[in-house]
Amino acid sequence: MSKAEGKQVVSIDKKLAGIIDHTLLKAEATKDQIIKLCEEAIEYGFKAVCVNPYYVPLAGEHLKGKDIGVCTVIGFPLGANHSGTKAYEAERAVEAGASELDMVLNIGALKSGDYSRVKDDIQAVVKAASGNLVKVILETGLLSQEEKLLAAKICFESGVDFLKTSTGFNSGARVEDVLLLKQAVPLKVKASGGIKTRAQAQELVKAGADRIGTSSGINLVIQQKS
Repeated sequence: MSKAEGKQVVSIDKKLAGIIDHTLLKAEATKDQIIKLCEEAIEYGFKAVCVNPYYVPLAGEHLKGKDIGVCTVIGFPLGANHSGTKAYEAERAVEAGASELDMVLNIGALKSGDYSRVKDDIQAVVKAASGNLVKVILETGLLSQEEKLLAAKICFESGVDFLKTSTGFNSGARVEDVLLLKQAVPLKVKASGGIKTRAQAQELVKAGADRIGTSSGINLVIQQKS
């Protein structure tokens, strides 16, 4: 048996752990905290760690030889960078060892009706990713139903792998958004933002979420004695 936050663990939900991106994107995150994040990912069997670009080499070093992805963020958290900047970020991240890129949609461009700019922005990152996984953060809490559907369609046409609900800086993941996105286009969905409990995660997975992004992964997967 292992210990988690001072509580005795009966078992670990390996199936759930296997779809969790164990996340630490705080501005004040330290080297030691990133190393701990990687160690936890190994111990609990998480799908990937998600860290800021600066820490991609460190995460890659500590996860070398492990079947755990190194995910980072592009254009985070606003999505309002120039497309060239996002593409450069993506290229550098892949060179540093990132295997998955979570980019933020240009939300302002979408809301302004500049759909070609939104598509070009995404495609620039997909190209720079060189075949590595690309997830587009829609920031669903800021979009209308129509905008969510439109964004999903643009993402599908741009060749991305996943739709992701939120950065966590605005509203978080909602079951209804996962259901909507899964019905809209044949893409995988990463639910993220405010997922703190096992029950929340299970509801999102039931709705169709293929991946869960959370900083509370350990709490989600440990199964304790009652």
